[in-house]
Amino acid sequence: MKKDEIKLDDWQRILAGEVPPEFFIEVILRIAVIYVLLMLTMRIMGKRMAAQLNAGELAALVTLAAAIGVPLQAPDRGLLPAIIIAFIVVVIQRMIARWSFKNEKFEQLTQGDQSLLVDNSVMNLTEMRRSRITRERLFAQLRSAGITNLGQVRKMYLESSGAFSIVRETNEKPGLTLIPWWDREFQQKQKAGKDCKVCKECGSEMKVPVKEGIVCPSCACPEWVDAYV
Repeated sequence: MKKDEIKLDDWQRILAGEVPPEFFIEVILRIAVIYVLLMLTMRIMGKRMAAQLNAGELAALVTLAAAIGVPLQAPDRGLLPAIIIAFIVVVIQRMIARWSFKNEKFEQLTQGDQSLLVDNSVMNLTEMRRSRITRERLFAQLRSAGITNLGQVRKMYLESSGAFSIVRETNEKPGLTLIPWWDREFQQKQKAGKDCKVCKECGSEMKVPVKEGIVCPSCACPEWVDAYV
């Protein structure tokens, strides 16, 4: 489109574009075909496509969206290319799923592996950095599960799908508080543990009294704070 053809008061072009009115009737048919195609494609690729997606499934979904969007907007583009692309995506995705089932290494390569973020009430800061999970995000996820201190957490995993899995500690113990520092009212409801301190960075436990200058054996942090239950 040339520059002099663009006018701000050309509402027909702005709203309807430069397609004949008959195309809007055709769009209804195209949408119906695309809708059925998407439903069949996701049904064939399996139930996980309707749940939380892994990297491969997300890539398949984005590919379908990119292929299907063009025929809905361009009257000069047919539906057959979108159908062919959808067929190829289904074949590739099912092949990956089958090989992943047979080969664990291939599954880890294509879908990723789990990450252990909390181990026995202590944050794995190295794994958190590798997974790009911040302390605040981890704390927020634990708080949403009704957990107020790390002493209530035995294990916390970051699954390959991006979901968090939490295994609670059967025998709860004092741990690093997850309550924000500015929420004084909530913090005052927590009870401080009498026999231990915890590392301010990772939550490692240290029996009191903590000698001056001693650093955390897990993360080398020199700061120790009260543990709460």
